Amino acid sequence: MARMSCLEKSVSYVILCAVGILLFAPFVYMISIALASDSTTVKVAFTLIPREFAISNFTNVFTDYHLGTYLKNSIIITVWTVIGSVASASFVSYGFSRLRAKGSGLLFVALLSTMMLPGEVTMVPQFIIYRELGWVNTFLPLIVPSFFAGAYNVFLIRQFIMSIPKSLDEAAMIDGMGHLGIYSKIILPMTYPILSAIAIFSFSYNWGNFMGPLIYINDPEKTPLALGVQLISTASGGQMPPWNMVMVASLFLTIPMILVYMLGQRFVYEANINGGSSGIK
Repeated sequence: MARMSCLEKSVSYVILCAVGILLFAPFVYMISIALASDSTTVKVAFTLIPREFAISNFTNVFTDYHLGTYLKNSIIITVWTVIGSVASASFVSYGFSRLRAKGSGLLFVALLSTMMLPGEVTMVPQFIIYRELGWVNTFLPLIVPSFFAGAYNVFLIRQFIMSIPKSLDEAAMIDGMGHLGIYSKIILPMTYPILSAIAIFSFSYNWGNFMGPLIYINDPEKTPLALGVQLISTASGGQMPPWNMVMVASLFLTIPMILVYMLGQRFVYEANINGGSSGIK
């Protein structure tokens, strides 16, 4: 049995390594193209190890293709959406998990049912509303919705809060603490893992969000990085796209998401375990 177990483990490691190499290969090729020279790009003679290295691509993309502006806009949008997602979802989740009112269960089910609506259904009505508000070509349509508590975030945090004993709340109430104090001084510190996971989810979505800026942003000076990569690919005006510069910009789009997930993957795991095991109560 021990030999069989060792054999099975070895086979599993071999399969995982093969799959890992297969999934990592496009990223390696992206780095190779990002380091390729302009002459290699024009000939489309890309190889795994570039024949002509051009480290200057990582500076030229800032001076010639406005990557710094795209990065700044993405940082502004992402930071505010992460703050809005975490703050609003945690506050609403506390209400659903600790405050009992007539119809609260039905309201929570209605909130969850919004997750079933495809984004294409609400795309046009949302655009009309934001246009009437004068928000088109601003960051507001990309930031403000995050301050209204996404249903999935509320569900995860609510399930996490419901696993916290209510005896802590009762002890705090005996000491004269109200709901706002319980929320800020007891619940928030204990929900740090799930809030970190929500922040990671929000960062990943908004850092790579392409469709939202494509719909609402018209000014290149307000373009975030995800849409900026597409603008760089069309900068040559119908000629051969500068693929080396596109890949450099793509690295700036990809690496932050990889690093954030690597550093916070344990919070994502805890969120899935606690959110999935508690059930809807």
